[in-house]
Amino acid sequence: MSDQSPSAARITRAFHAIGEPTVRRVLVVDDEDSIRNAIGKFLKARGYDVAVAESGDVALEMLQRERFDALLCDVRMPGMAGTEVVPRAIELRPDLAVLMLTAVNDAPTATEVLSHGAMDYLMKPVELDDLAKAVERALRKRDLEIQQRNVERMIREEVALRTEELRREQALLAEISISIVRALVNAQEAKDPFLRGHSQRVAAMGAAIASAMGLADDAVEDIRLSGQLHDIGKIGIPESLLHKAGPLTEEEYTRVKEHVRIGMDILSPLTPLMRVLPAIQDHHERWDGSGYPRQLSGEQISLGGRILAAVDAFDALTSRRAYREPLTPHETLDLLSSTAGAHLDPIVVEALRRMVLGRTSLHFIDEAH
Repeated sequence: MSDQSPSAARITRAFHAIGEPTVRRVLVVDDEDSIRNAIGKFLKARGYDVAVAESGDVALEMLQRERFDALLCDVRMPGMAGTEVVPRAIELRPDLAVLMLTAVNDAPTATEVLSHGAMDYLMKPVELDDLAKAVERALRKRDLEIQQRNVERMIREEVALRTEELRREQALLAEISISIVRALVNAQEAKDPFLRGHSQRVAAMGAAIASAMGLADDAVEDIRLSGQLHDIGKIGIPESLLHKAGPLTEEEYTRVKEHVRIGMDILSPLTPLMRVLPAIQDHHERWDGSGYPRQLSGEQISLGGRILAAVDAFDALTSRRAYREPLTPHETLDLLSSTAGAHLDPIVVEALRRMVLGRTSLHFIDEAH
């Protein structure tokens, strides 16, 4: 049994496929009957399948209809010269091994035909043994070039296949990671009837604002995901503090603020979530720099963080709590507008106001009551 992987085996076959026995077809082009017939007869005796053409035009017509492995072409011919035949022949048959024959030792002409893809340049009268060696040499070179292209193509296909498989695996890993964290958030919120659905509402509203502000679709979805996960760190805060009916002491508030750090500790190892971490880390920062955990201000705060800060506050104020009744959306907008430029980004607050006032039904607000 072979130890090669399927991909390695395919590449190995590419190396050997062209080397399998086959009759090589050679097209001999020369305007002199005696030369082309003599060369044709000689190559046939060496086992080649030979066709002849008396001009460049005829040769090109034959190349259009038939497959040839090699072309042996005179340089100087009436009508279309060999220098014109070479590029057109290779355009028709890119894998053609081309050899040129000439009675004149003309270095510029040799350079020209070789630059157009000819593999060899032979002087008339050519020794038949030298001709045979030149044809064999050109065909070997052709085979190696074809093999190399085939292997390169297979490698590109293999890389593309593996890349796509890796992309799918990463996407699956990301979805699993996100699903687990969402489940933790939902389980945490389910314990408190006043917080149930909070993260989903923040996510939906944050995405709506991001879309209204003209952010790209990917950025909108990042905001949605960050909204779903922004409070994951509260899983590490005692429920007695999260559910406390009255005001928190300074020490208790300091403890609650730790939920941002805890959230980052939970999410940071999850590579698929890297793009949403800045918004989650910044959702309690304030425009004037009085927030936490890093006391960022203004545009130092990520746009995602600024959006989450506004919708988090909006949802909290419009939601019923054990110690107070909810504010109406309009009352909440008035209150948040009064803090714009201090706690919240004025541009985000204005986008929030336009969005809320422009909708007659807001499911993510209705669910809070």
